[in-house]
Amino acid sequence: MSRTTAAQDLGPGTRPDLWSGAVAWTGRDQRWQPWRLFPDEERFAYTEGLSEQARVAAGVRLAAVIRGGVLELEVEAVGNNSAPVDVLADGKLIARHPVAGRSKVRVELPDHQAEVEVWLPQQGRTIVTAVRAVGSEQVARRPPGERRWVAYGSSITQCVESDGPSETWPALVARELGWDLTCLGFGGNCQLDPVVPRTIARLDVDVVSLCLGINIYGAGTFNARSLPGQLAELVRRVREAHPAAGIVVGSPVICPRRETTPNEVGLTLRAIRELVHTVGLDFRARGDDRVHVLDGLSLLGEHDADLLHDGLHPGPDGYRLMAARTVRYLRETGLAAPTLV
Repeated sequence: MSRTTAAQDLGPGTRPDLWSGAVAWTGRDQRWQPWRLFPDEERFAYTEGLSEQARVAAGVRLAAVIRGGVLELEVEAVGNNSAPVDVLADGKLIARHPVAGRSKVRVELPDHQAEVEVWLPQQGRTIVTAVRAVGSEQVARRPPGERRWVAYGSSITQCVESDGPSETWPALVARELGWDLTCLGFGGNCQLDPVVPRTIARLDVDVVSLCLGINIYGAGTFNARSLPGQLAELVRRVREAHPAAGIVVGSPVICPRRETTPNEVGLTLRAIRELVHTVGLDFRARGDDRVHVLDGLSLLGEHDADLLHDGLHPGPDGYRLMAARTVRYLRETGLAAPTLV
């Protein structure tokens, strides 16, 4: 097949089949906004913080099989806080470009047929205005991932502190396992909002992970009386929507200054962690063996506290360790295929 200089439009409006990680897109005048909550659900959030986080492109990516040519990407960062764009070919990072205001990214692609991924920034709001493959011999959809995974959590699932959007712990896990990720990591806003399970219910899902507790501690959202029922209702609603899915009920990773310090409603982080475990184990005791309980301390525990760059959020090395330990956990539970020897 001969190479041409023609540009092929790979934007979400023209080739939505090449894009993953957004539950929906809205567009006008070639300005495409990715959403991580459905827009018709977002209006019922009743909190500006969650509404803003729903527009952050954490985990949103283009994934295509492309032979040669140049990839051109034009995006606009809204606001002052943004992460870079990562471009990968066959799983290897070939470009990392900072994004500020209106930005253009131009990357030479390998001459051979390669699996190309473009990960949008996991921090700040990003508008996609143009994506083109110029002079490429082939552009095709990449085969779907082995399993469809939704990861719900806080800023520790959004991973602003990672080196780039392809190196958040959910991205690293998905890349290692070949899973199709939808990241619902909402910084400061993992508060068991009803719009989240309603969104999850509308997705095609094989595995749902729920990393619960750290924002509930910080905001004093629920007390010892109200929290268990709210946790259980989230799991119930996910199970009702996805009867065969694996559900991982996860508790917070280590945060030394919060472990034994009561918050404004009298809960320590240690107490919240125990309540999360109790609720998850109750589902298993009642016969749902597709619910699994993940102790956050097994991902980052007391001896890993030096990997928290601010005493709360892991730095890049911490996220890499979380990813490696999560992969091991998913394989041990049978949610992911074992390593081939």
